[in-house]
Amino acid sequence: MSVSGLGYLALNVTNMKEWLEIATGIFSMEVLQRADSEAVDLRIDDYHHRFTLYPAAEDSIAAVGWETKSLADLEDLVGRLRDYGVEVTKGTDALKEERKVIELYQFIDPASGTPSELFYAPQREMYPFKPTRGIDGYKTGDLGLGHVVYVVRDYEESKKFYERVLGFKLSDYIIWDDKDATFYHCNARHHSLAIMKPFGDFKGGEFNHVMIEAKSVNDIGYAYDVAREMQLPLIMEMGRHTNDHVQSFYIVTPSGFGIEYGYGGLLIDENWSVRSYDSPRLWGHHSPEEE
Repeated sequence: MSVSGLGYLALNVTNMKEWLEIATGIFSMEVLQRADSEAVDLRIDDYHHRFTLYPAAEDSIAAVGWETKSLADLEDLVGRLRDYGVEVTKGTDALKEERKVIELYQFIDPASGTPSELFYAPQREMYPFKPTRGIDGYKTGDLGLGHVVYVVRDYEESKKFYERVLGFKLSDYIIWDDKDATFYHCNARHHSLAIMKPFGDFKGGEFNHVMIEAKSVNDIGYAYDVAREMQLPLIMEMGRHTNDHVQSFYIVTPSGFGIEYGYGGLLIDENWSVRSYDSPRLWGHHSPEEE
């Protein structure tokens, strides 16, 4: 029993204008302005939305949403969280309407400190996603939105939480320099979650990045050109990862964390074998500081 995929990301943002410029200019997201508030939903597939931006005085993660396949799975996971000592609150009708889901529970992820939600039965739209420019779209569906990466304070206890409570399964490890990362899957996507030991200025409790995957390498290539033309700050230039073989680049968002835009990720099947790697990159993925 586990979550079935990464569902959505809700963000408190101080610079809505820059966020919308990135969302439309780089990622071709469809903007849905709410009629009853200044919040904005962003759409990338047949779900009502995958991202929500809330105007705020401080940048932060409002919620990371994890989908479940059934109501029984949802209730089982809520029970596991409570048995682990996590306080879980049932979502109000207003919040469920806002998230466009049938059922929802809220909790603070004890490993990362991230406000998190478990949900069931997201609303799917009858009208197709309308990107702001011509793209082939996003690889979502049964694979979920993509993946998130957390820096956690207690690395070993965090592994136990994600494996035993939320039901994630191990994909592989990357251990290099002063960094140590563990990758987890909950569907065929190579990883929907990765966690890292504290390193450098990261002391644990940080949201590192979210990854979304394109259906076409041309989509990320064009977006990379646009990002450079816009002179957006890059975390990593175009490159390819060792473990999931994703070709991608990373930008710094106006909120400070990263978005990885990738293509070509490996899929997990019943014959998958866990491996360990000594580098995260096959080629590229240089930071601007390396130039």
